[in-house]
Amino acid sequence: MVDVDEILVGVVRRPHGLAGEVSVQPLTDFPERFAAGAVVTWRRGGESRELRITAARAHGGRLLIVFEGVSDSDAARALQDGELWIPGREATPPPEGFFYSHEVAGWEVVDAAGRRLGAAARIEKAPASPLLAVTLDGGREALVPFVHGIVVEVDREARRIVIDPPEGLMDL
Repeated sequence: MVDVDEILVGVVRRPHGLAGEVSVQPLTDFPERFAAGAVVTWRRGGESRELRITAARAHGGRLLIVFEGVSDSDAARALQDGELWIPGREATPPPEGFFYSHEVAGWEVVDAAGRRLGAAARIEKAPASPLLAVTLDGGREALVPFVHGIVVEVDREARRIVIDPPEGLMDL
């Protein structure tokens, strides 16, 4: 299912308060992974360390997280702009009809007639619906709404996505 070594799940943005809490921008569709007891790998530049979460709570569109051993604003500030990673084997199994961006990267994209259009690059979040970024065989990138009617079939085993885009969409 998930065949990547590590998955980026969040970015530490800034300290929050004076007791070591940090504001984290989640980069996952499953923010519940930031539960107390969970361990993440924090990285920034050449620095890296494991951090155990002791508390987490929602705050607007972000999470406020307390890590074990981070007990004041200076220690929290030292984590600022660091990325939070988990091992790929710890990824939440995707629900039916859900696809991870890193999972579809490289999959063949064909039209409804079976003609190859290119390869999936990633799935981007957008306000109306997710967008499938397709690197076309000519080298350009097209963004395709990842919705029923346009995405006709997604075959995990064959690593293939069949789309039926409206006329002109692939030319934008």
